[in-house]
Amino acid sequence: MFRDEIEEKRARRLEIIEKHVKNGVIFEDEFTAYIDSEVIIGEGTFIGPCVTLRGNTVIGQRCSIGQNTVITDSKIDDDVDIKSSVITESTIGSGTKTGPFAYLRPGSHIGKNCKVGDFVEVKNSTFGDGSKASHLTYIGDSDVGDDVNLGCGVVFVNYDGTKKYRSVVEDGAFIGCNSNLVSPVKVGKGAYIAAGSTVTEDVEGDALYIARAKGTKKAGWVSAKGILKKKK
Repeated sequence: MFRDEIEEKRARRLEIIEKHVKNGVIFEDEFTAYIDSEVIIGEGTFIGPCVTLRGNTVIGQRCSIGQNTVITDSKIDDDVDIKSSVITESTIGSGTKTGPFAYLRPGSHIGKNCKVGDFVEVKNSTFGDGSKASHLTYIGDSDVGDDVNLGCGVVFVNYDGTKKYRSVVEDGAFIGCNSNLVSPVKVGKGAYIAAGSTVTEDVEGDALYIARAKGTKKAGWVSAKGILKKKK
């Protein structure tokens, strides 16, 4: 009985895949794709191995959905490239590249021609056309404008342990690596945040914001402490 149920599920799954193949969808390995019956996929889209598409997901034409990607109840426009990512209840605009290992949580809306790179997490946020977060960044409860660059290690600090707050980064702003935006703050149009800064106040457009402790050098400190001798 159990074996019969497995065979029946497998037959239904392959019927769904066959329907998409007839509509011009390309599968690297049809035996490892898992697609719900409600899913819509555009012509010319490539589906890699071990891809799971769930619920009311709509994928446009000429997309590439790479290995181990899981997409649930989301809308993906044309010409999107997704590599090994998890996307839930979100939208991605045309020409955007996502992953590898990106995580789009519910309420994320990514614009056109964006880059959401490796180990980038987006939650309940908008990300404007042409904006980039290439790696190791958390964008939570925020509205990011067009052509914004978020450097490596940028964190939107949206939760104080009790409430969650929202921040805004306007068009053309540049957020340097390892910066923290402590919500709620607003970074104005074209502003620059220096790498390593923690932003706790609004920054007007066209401004440079620097928030770092001054570095201190102590010449000869290592030798005086005898650290090198201890290592030997």
